Amino acid sequence: MRVRNLAIAASVAALAATGLTLPLAGTASAASTLQDDYNGDGYRDLAVGTPRANSVTVTFGSASGVSGGRSVTVTQDTAGVPGVLEDEDEFGENVTSGDTNGDGYADLIVGSPGEQVEGKPSGSVTVIKGGRNAFTSGGHVINAPGDTAGRFGEATTWSDLDDDGAPQLAVISGDNWWYYSETQDQAFGLEVDFIPEGAHLDGMIAGNFKRKDGSGFVLYGERADGGAWTAHMSGGAGDYGYGAEVLGEGADPTATRDAAATGDVNGDGYADLVTGNPRDAKGGSVTVRFGGSGTFGAPVTYDQSSTGIPGADEADDGFGWSVAAGDVTGDGLADLAVGAPGEQVGTVDGAGSVTLLQSTAGKFTSGKAWHQETAGVPGVAEAGDSFGASVRLKDINKNGKADLATGAIGEDIGTTVDVGAVWVLRGTTTGLTSSYAASFNGTDFGLGATSFGETLR
Repeated sequence: MRVRNLAIAASVAALAATGLTLPLAGTASAASTLQDDYNGDGYRDLAVGTPRANSVTVTFGSASGVSGGRSVTVTQDTAGVPGVLEDEDEFGENVTSGDTNGDGYADLIVGSPGEQVEGKPSGSVTVIKGGRNAFTSGGHVINAPGDTAGRFGEATTWSDLDDDGAPQLAVISGDNWWYYSETQDQAFGLEVDFIPEGAHLDGMIAGNFKRKDGSGFVLYGERADGGAWTAHMSGGAGDYGYGAEVLGEGADPTATRDAAATGDVNGDGYADLVTGNPRDAKGGSVTVRFGGSGTFGAPVTYDQSSTGIPGADEADDGFGWSVAAGDVTGDGLADLAVGAPGEQVGTVDGAGSVTLLQSTAGKFTSGKAWHQETAGVPGVAEAGDSFGASVRLKDINKNGKADLATGAIGEDIGTTVDVGAVWVLRGTTTGLTSSYAASFNGTDFGLGATSFGETLR
């Protein structure tokens, strides 16, 4: 599989036969309004993509959170899932969700940018149906359109991009962007191609950055010369790509090729853009751009030398390798989780940490770092764990406060190296708590040494 360029340093460079178990069946008969409630029980679920095992494990939410015991692991060998499991498919490299068929259950949308289909560019997207017994009703696959160099499915979103009240699927490959009809049977491309020649796209997010009643898209990746490239494209009816705005590129520390998230951090009703740049300064940084009517505000950048940010700006930390936004405290403002998988914990190199930065009217001047030596967090900090390689903030137990999920893809279990593991810490009115922390690893699902936790949704 393609691995992100980890030239940050040796500690961050470490970043570089599944079965089906029965899900916790949903009891709700009415349509769920949650984009990631796969079994319709009214709780958000957590999906973990493991592209090195070509699998996605869904742990089902509940009032008590998630656990490995309430889960389903899906591969292309799972009954009803189209395709054939092949080593280089990277099934699970990208995971998103949405009710694609209007039945009231979220469906699992899985990118496989390494998939090879004869006569087509590489990559595919698989839609697997949710339901009361999730992922037992089959699905369908979307293959790469012809107009691409490959790696279709590198990123996906499910949002109302044409303002008709019904969401659609948008997909990027390494060098292009498409959106699909509501039945996912017809692809439409850019009308104005603003993507630089030779660029490689790595990610995409959607949000109402410039209009409260409509979606826009932020695409990011690398230019042909290896410099970062980050741009915004408005949604709306037609003319996709017209008036696209490059937000940062090249050596600009506010540009990203690695991580982006969206959330309303200042409570004005517009989505704000959060980008991570683990290559910036010594140890990396995170940048916030406020959304607003027709424009973004000036970027504000934070690193571990900024006032109130815990830790120190040290080489190889990888601060900003992963980012997420969500309201942890329930005050109506999105907080930020920033992964630093190369962070030294005590004397342990590359153990990794996650910093929660709490929003105060959209400013971030206080936070707390979490790692495996934090009281109550299961495990022990070990060299190369890369705790914080992935992060996600979402309210799993339905208490109105986002919970933190984070992955450590270098976690060893016994004598098996790089098994990978995921932790979930609950949100409270004062921030995160390690009380009732949940943790599970790749061996719990028979995945072996496959860096479980690389992708979180």
